[in-house]
Amino acid sequence: MLRFLLDTQLPPRAALFLVECGYDAIHTTNFPDGHLLQDAEIRRIATEESRIIITKDADFHDYYMVKGAPPRLLYLTLGNISNTDLLTLLAKNMSALETAFAAHNADIVVMNRTYFAEY
Repeated sequence: MLRFLLDTQLPPRAALFLVECGYDAIHTTNFPDGHLLQDAEIRRIATEESRIIITKDADFHDYYMVKGAPPRLLYLTLGNISNTDLLTLLAKNMSALETAFAAHNADIVVMNRTYFAEY
């Protein structure tokens, strides 16, 4: 089963949605001072708990590209998006995301409103 850690700028409702879909998902706000967690701490938690970070923050993508280091990442390049549209997009793509991360063993998936790429 895929395990997710949602970054601060995403709505906590997205983590609840993923849980309702049967995934293990937590939001950074579930941690003490979660909205203030630094990227290094988020990476540490994700690595220790084998979680895929879901974020809109390019810093996570850039760090991975420079360091080639874990953890795995779902990088959302969506710009401004309503919570409803975000949840709809996740629901529409969960099967493909699961295939990318589980079957294809991807480390990074980049997703926007019209495409997604894995590597």
